[in-house]
Amino acid sequence: MTSTEGTLTGRLPGTIAGPPGFPDVVLVEEGMREGLQIEDAGVPVKDKIRLLDALSATGLRRIVVGSFVSPKWTPQMAGIDEIVEGFTPAPGVTYTALALNSRGVERRATYIPHKLSLEDERPFTRVHLCDVFAQRNTNRSQQQEIDTWSGIVERAAADGVTEAEMGVNAAWGSNWLGPFRHEQRMELLERQYAMWTDHGIAVTKVFLGDPMGWNLPHHVEADLRAIQERWPSVSTFHLHLHNTRGMAPISAYSALRTVGEHCTVILDASIGGMAGCPYCGNGRAAALTPTEDLVHLLDGLGFDTGVDLDKLIETVVLAEEILGHRLYGHVSKAGGCPQGAALYPMDLPFIETLEQAQHFRLGPPSYEGAMSPWKEPITSPFRKDPTTPRKDKA
Repeated sequence: MTSTEGTLTGRLPGTIAGPPGFPDVVLVEEGMREGLQIEDAGVPVKDKIRLLDALSATGLRRIVVGSFVSPKWTPQMAGIDEIVEGFTPAPGVTYTALALNSRGVERRATYIPHKLSLEDERPFTRVHLCDVFAQRNTNRSQQQEIDTWSGIVERAAADGVTEAEMGVNAAWGSNWLGPFRHEQRMELLERQYAMWTDHGIAVTKVFLGDPMGWNLPHHVEADLRAIQERWPSVSTFHLHLHNTRGMAPISAYSALRTVGEHCTVILDASIGGMAGCPYCGNGRAAALTPTEDLVHLLDGLGFDTGVDLDKLIETVVLAEEILGHRLYGHVSKAGGCPQGAALYPMDLPFIETLEQAQHFRLGPPSYEGAMSPWKEPITSPFRKDPTTPRKDKA
């Protein structure tokens, strides 16, 4: 990173400028990390490299390639070094990787900057609202997490740091403790904010995580509005919203409508929605927002994502082939909204199955033999060449 990246006046690499009335967005692709870490550990490294190279060709600007963690507890990440050494970086794409301890940081550092970049220069404090999940996931209680704050802040102050991040995880609810209140989130953020500012360090970024998928759009909106009003120095909001109960895309949209256009919203997503957590009780059901669905939304809102949606859909298809099962997105099943030459032929026969619905990318062979009850061609004065079938793309 340069000295301005991630600061009040600079932009994170991969930032998508927002249209009038909207904040900027950083779309983070998590399929290679949070997606694959809940999938079969036997997926070959060569297939993971194929998937990463395919993602790199879609126009996505920020991709997490995996985690430098112990294969004893996360066997799906056992081949991370081979993946990083084997993939082909694409120009203009920022690649990052997670590291949770000093050994992981050392391993990751060997690939910086020629293949990987650091996620953010800002130091951070963070805490889980769910003490049970904290223990299951990190082997620390909530109080033990809080006890680390003073050391983090003091080291940052000694290093001359001027900006920092604060955050809460499992922010909206817990499968073990139930829902959390707005006041609980604000109280834990207030304690972090005070500690940073008491040491002369501005808090410019907030992280709100939701591993168990308890987010609801009106709660997200209320929290973001309160944070902006109480702490105007915060200009970057990182939302890690799991789609366990189908609310993540709606909450993400609410965030974009709530946060000011001078700000940046970081949104984590995963191709096909593949993601999950073995510690939260939901497994693969704890999905993320499907990247292809989020790109469809952002493009429709007027963001210039630069993502080739057709290539992204083909990458989802590749992921399903590699994993051996369907993923959870919608746009990959129905395609983007057809326009121009991509409009469906008006004499299209009955389309009933998911396989037949793939005609948007595979053409007529997808629906060969399907029932077609129309005795006369369907025509419309609002359509040119209404009965001309789409070219077979197979």
